[in-house]
Amino acid sequence: DRIINEKAITLIMKKQIPNLFTLLNLVFGCVAIVFALQTESIIIYSNDEFTSSFNVPENLSSAALFIFASALVDFLDGFVARIFKVSSDMGKQLDSLADVVSFGVAPGVILYQLLRMSFIKEENGLDTSVIWLLPAFILSCASAYRLAKFNIDISQSYSFKGVPTPAVGLLIASFPLMLHYGGGLININQWLINKWVLYALIMILSWLMISKLPIMAFKFKDYSIKNNLPKIILVTIAILSAILLKWLAVPVIFIAYIILSLALKNKTTT
Repeated sequence: DRIINEKAITLIMKKQIPNLFTLLNLVFGCVAIVFALQTESIIIYSNDEFTSSFNVPENLSSAALFIFASALVDFLDGFVARIFKVSSDMGKQLDSLADVVSFGVAPGVILYQLLRMSFIKEENGLDTSVIWLLPAFILSCASAYRLAKFNIDISQSYSFKGVPTPAVGLLIASFPLMLHYGGGLININQWLINKWVLYALIMILSWLMISKLPIMAFKFKDYSIKNNLPKIILVTIAILSAILLKWLAVPVIFIAYIILSLALKNKTTT
């Protein structure tokens, strides 16, 4: 009985280890939101009778880095689960709930702040209604819808229907990092705080998540080069673009990921 109890306790502990990584994912997502909401006030106009100020986000790059940290532990929870050969419906649900925060809500807040920055450049930008900023959370809603669909679809083992939420979250997280650290060979800062570009991205990315496009997953049925060629190509593109383009590499990898998935859709849907 003692041996049986020890084995049962060990099994329970092994099942909980991946959940701890999932909860850490959630914590990092919450911290990202906190950083994204932190602002500092700058004076736009001042004289003896009137002072105008605007609260600008000061820690968007820190928020973005925590989203990338969330992605790392999100990968690790699945990796650990496979090592220990433990999985559960609770773990799957918990993982999706954490992903909604880290790759849905947190990127939505970043988009909200980027839209604020785009409007403040315009005449009377300080008086912009919050209604023009709320479309940022369409992406958050799309991520929640996409994850709910994923949880009830048992066919998405080695491929996805629609672009995974973490991929979109990381793409959005790269925007403040490009603004802060630069985008490598190309200066795209003016596009990152252009409201029309941001609105278009929100709609396109939201559609990509809830679509039924066949997108490859980084899970391996075997380790042959032939069956994993798209993944090898993507990793090669990722390494080269990271060296040449700095944080601009993230959008490049994202686009390459979609193109490779669609070009080889017959393999990604098997």
